Parts: sequence; C-alpha cells; structure tokens
Amino acid sequence: MARVGIVENTLVTEGQRPRPERMTYEEFLDWCDEDTRAEWVDGEVEMVSPASDRHQDLARFLTAVFSVYVEAHDLGIVRPAPFQMKTGADLPGREPDLLFVARKHRDRLRETHLDGPGDLVVEIVSPESIARDRGTKFYEYEVGGVREYWLIDPLRQQAEFYRLGKDGRYRVVLSGAEGVYRSEAMPGLWLQVEWLWQEPLPKVLDVLRELEVV
Repeated sequence: MARVGIVENTLVTEGQRPRPERMTYEEFLDWCDEDTRAEWVDGEVEMVSPASDRHQDLARFLTAVFSVYVEAHDLGIVRPAPFQMKTGADLPGREPDLLFVARKHRDRLRETHLDGPGDLVVEIVSPESIARDRGTKFYEYEVGGVREYWLIDPLRQQAEFYRLGKDGRYRVVLSGAEGVYRSEAMPGLWLQVEWLWQEPLPKVLDVLRELEVV
C-alpha cells in the first residue's frame, strides 16, 4: 500500500509528486500528468479509482467506434480519459470516460483540457462512482451545457441516454438493457444497447460495418 505523508501543507504519496492540499484549476492542470487520474472540485483534488477490466473493455470499444465514425464523417474530435473537461468557471474540472466535441466547438479544445462542455459525454458506472455519476456529475453536466449524456452501468446492465432540452434540463430519451439509441449530438450514429452487455463485446469492425463506415 502506498504511504501518504504531509510536508509543509502538501500531501505526499510515495511514488507521486507532492500535492498541495488546495490549488487553483491552473495549478491542478500543471500538477496533473498523463498518468494521474484525478478531478478538481472546489480547489481540492479528488483521485479517481483504477478502472475494472470490464470498464476498460467498454471504454476501449466505444472509443474505437466513436473515433472511426467521427473521422469518417468529419464530425469533430473524440477524447477518452484521461482528459479534463471544465464546463464552467464555477464548476469542477472532471475527467469523463469519453467525450465528443463537435467540429464547430473545436475552439474549446486546449492543450491540457476542454474549456467548455463536450457535445456528448459518456460515463461508465463503477461501484465507487455511482453516486458521483448519477448525482453531482449529472447536475454539473446539465448546468454546464453538455448536450448529450450517456450513463452506462455494466453491473446492472442498464444504459441511460439523456439530452439537454431548451429549458436547460436533461430528459431521458432511452433507458434500459435493450433497444436502439440514435445520437443527436453525433448525427447518424446509433447503438444497439444489447451490444454493451455481450461477452465478449462485439468486434469493432462488425459494428462499423453495421454503421456503414467500412
């Protein structure tokens, strides 16, 4: 188990760089490297637990499908974790499992983070993240203007797809273990929800053929 100490109001974990107890978002971006999974909330750093094997499989699968589809149709950019997104000046800096930014919003992209909301954000629920993904992040993404929010829970085999209405509130478009969801933020992309629970997951090339990309 890694040891944690405190040196001059700085948290120190063995094998990591010293971490101040509080820091600005700019200081957080300077401190957080590519190997550190963390989020910035009200001046404090919240470390993100390591992902499970199933979580990694789903993230890899969706990243591969999104990336090829978006490139084929010149729709924008896809960024998997670890990559920061800060949806507003008074909102936390989060690290979604996967985000998509439409071409018209590429100006939000910075070297180390997305300065503004993604057009589509995916969170894959784990036991330690369920309250955050369904509670605080749901609220923050809604207030911050994330157009489309996918919440995928592999343990319960349930997926929820939300879209931001004109009133700034999320509305659930599809929820459950099966069905077809058609994205609005990523035009033309659709997903057979049952694919997410298959063991093993579908081959990416087969899905891309279904989407008529290859």
